[in-house]
Amino acid sequence: MKLPLFVLLLCSVLASGAALAEGNTLSVTLNGLKNAQGNVRVGLYQDSDSFRKESRALAVEEIPARAGSVKLRFADLAAGRYAIMAYHDEDANGQLNRRFGMFPTEGYGLSNNPTVVGPPAFADSAFEVAGATRISIDIRY
Repeated sequence: MKLPLFVLLLCSVLASGAALAEGNTLSVTLNGLKNAQGNVRVGLYQDSDSFRKESRALAVEEIPARAGSVKLRFADLAAGRYAIMAYHDEDANGQLNRRFGMFPTEGYGLSNNPTVVGPPAFADSAFEVAGATRISIDIRY
């Protein structure tokens, strides 16, 4: 018995839609933004070699800043281990401003909200993404 061509096409479309619906998502809430100046930049990283190097991030999202909290989402991620570094780019220059090249002068936050002394480590900020994952990050000034 042969199936009509449109039935085969419909099955193919439905199957591909189901595959897309199974993609992992990451919803991020950033808390504690002190004002609405500039933007918020969020870098998503997969390993310690690229962590905190925005040019080597897996993905970077930028949204307008708003006092209080903002939310954003990364879609179609592979299940796995990730870390985030976010910052309030108040002067909208596309980079985290630092005093003496080391100490942030704009608000920033890391996934897992670790207490850090010195450069933050990927391991301290790493978390697992599987399915629909939600995390919250505190921005510190």
